[in-house]
Amino acid sequence: MNKFAIFAGLINFRRGLLLASALVLGALTGCASMQASIPLSELDSFTAKTESQRVLNRVRVRWEVRDDVAQVCSQKVSSLGAQTVQAAPIACAVWNVPAQECVIVTARQVNHVTLGHELRHCFEGNFHH
Repeated sequence: MNKFAIFAGLINFRRGLLLASALVLGALTGCASMQASIPLSELDSFTAKTESQRVLNRVRVRWEVRDDVAQVCSQKVSSLGAQTVQAAPIACAVWNVPAQECVIVTARQVNHVTLGHELRHCFEGNFHH
């Protein structure tokens, strides 16, 4: 077995381990309202936009932790007219290009996938197409 095959095997093993860990963590926390809302596609890799395609490159990020995250995020999204809210959001990011600032809003109970997803919005804007 050559070095490339070993490396490819390790990558596939790590990807499988990450997916299994996420599933076990979701089952152990028992937090169905948040964990079940995150599709497994969020664990997929994506191609980052180039600097010229991003909404912001140098950004000041502020993180608001709120008990009323669904209400706050629904209001922020609807006031921007950015997208239709189909379900109660578990987090959101609102970016201000002139100020080069982005505010991420989450509940106190949050996971790395959700926080990372919202941070991507800070740089790339609305990537849901």
